[in-house]
Amino acid sequence: MTDRRLAIDAWESLFRAQHEVFGDINEDFHEDTLNQAEYDVLLTVTRGENMTARLRDVTANMLISQPSVSRLVDRMAARGLIEKCADPDDGRGALVRATDAGASAFRRLASAHGRAIADRMSLLSDDELAQLRDLTAKLRKKQPGC
Repeated sequence: MTDRRLAIDAWESLFRAQHEVFGDINEDFHEDTLNQAEYDVLLTVTRGENMTARLRDVTANMLISQPSVSRLVDRMAARGLIEKCADPDDGRGALVRATDAGASAFRRLASAHGRAIADRMSLLSDDELAQLRDLTAKLRKKQPGC
């Protein structure tokens, strides 16, 4: 059985580290270019074939609700960052595609953001980074009985 106090201490440390690191790297985002949520949408979309993704896949990767993602996608389309159209393979679904302007804005920000992440994470060795990745992946999996 897990030591309850140790579990709480580890959780608090993880939560505080996430909050501090997120605060540091969130400085990369500005409302006049791309905000964090817009960046997350473009991250998913630009990784897809022809820089296209199903809206449901975008929603699955976001940390906000489906209605919030839909409103965000509509605002991004109005700004010319993405295009939204019906999914020919799923009459109820939609496809989202990065425009040239959206992909360009994403690439510019991704380069600086990647450097900021690498700088912050350079406190850890490659072995520690791999261990952190593996541990957080393990925590994200749903446990039996939950």
